[in-house]
Amino acid sequence: MPSLLITGANRGIGLEFVKQYAKAGWRIFACCRHPDKAETLEQLASQHEGLLNLYALDVANFDQIESLAAELANQKIDLLVNNAAIYPDTDQRSFGNTDYQAWMSAFCVNSMAPLKMAEAFANQIAPSQQRKIVCITSKMGSITDNTSGGCYLYRSSKAALNMVVKSLSVDLAPRGIIATALHPGWVKTDMGGSHALITTQESVAGMRQVIEQLTPDQSGKFYAYDGKEIPW
Repeated sequence: MPSLLITGANRGIGLEFVKQYAKAGWRIFACCRHPDKAETLEQLASQHEGLLNLYALDVANFDQIESLAAELANQKIDLLVNNAAIYPDTDQRSFGNTDYQAWMSAFCVNSMAPLKMAEAFANQIAPSQQRKIVCITSKMGSITDNTSGGCYLYRSSKAALNMVVKSLSVDLAPRGIIATALHPGWVKTDMGGSHALITTQESVAGMRQVIEQLTPDQSGKFYAYDGKEIPW
């Protein structure tokens, strides 16, 4: 039975990942800051008792990450999905009005935490069958694709995450671990808004297919949910 460890599992894309992998019979370690307030996630856990376990985790708290890694030390993890993220940009945070504290928070959650998760759980991922780390990034982190400017905080934090993924692909290759960056598309979530182009179901179904087909040759690359490679 393959296993999934996922952050930001209480809503949006993270919750949909949990739904689809639970339906597929995976064992899931689902993390979010307040699982006791995540009603839908708790309902799923009751429906998949023994397969879906919930854990309180604020990815900005690296001590919590280490504690969870110690708690799950004897578990093999086939797939780590670093999904938790924040979007700190607002109309009031355009050029000339940068909130540097918010920018630091974005780097902590969006860029540093995924690396910390990889460091903390590499020992559980390496002995698994699939050995995959997937970081949910964004096309907004692509330097090549940036033709509209703005969104300094979010863009830079996701560009940094992309570099983290590339380095992970090199450093973890000797242990057989694949590290890949995935763009979920413009998704109808609290972050994506109601005008987004695709649903969480479409996004996650596409990303699951990409994840399933990942090979070591694709480690360190940047893909969209439909499998198309995105330029850095």
